[in-house]
Amino acid sequence: MSVDIGSRLRHLRLAHKLSQRELAKRTGVPNSTISLIESNASNPSVGALKRILDGIPIGLAEFFAFEPERPKKAFYAAEELVEIGKGAISYKQVGETLFGRSLQMLKECYQPGADTGKIPLVHEGEEGGIVLSGRLEVTVDDERRILGPGDAYYFESRRPHRFRCVGPVPCEVISACTPPTF
Repeated sequence: MSVDIGSRLRHLRLAHKLSQRELAKRTGVPNSTISLIESNASNPSVGALKRILDGIPIGLAEFFAFEPERPKKAFYAAEELVEIGKGAISYKQVGETLFGRSLQMLKECYQPGADTGKIPLVHEGEEGGIVLSGRLEVTVDDERRILGPGDAYYFESRRPHRFRCVGPVPCEVISACTPPTF
């Protein structure tokens, strides 16, 4: 029997209203390590997992005994989307928990000039999105494109990538990634 440690950890972290960064701060474990564990790209040692769980706080036995209900809800009103971003980029997630789900859907809003950072993102999986409004510069490997309303992207997430809003108005995007990365 295999246990989905990443989804279980993400579910508990979100249930305790903690961001990955906050949990990293509490535990001294790098944010990138927590992200890799939650996306099941890395398996933590027992010691590392215990250290992370101490930041929630929850014990190892309780962590492995815990079985949250899988989401059954199919429809979400706009005000039910869960904000998981902060600052100049808003990420509104469809569904309050992703436990047991293999797809994450987001409504993203980038304020003018906002970007995902100078260091490109890299993680396992695939992601895609469609620009609804504004202009979004998307860089994948060494290729860069400016996308406008109706334009889309889709790529393997292990390719280094970055997003940046260009122009004077916010950019809105509907995106999906698998497995969930936040």
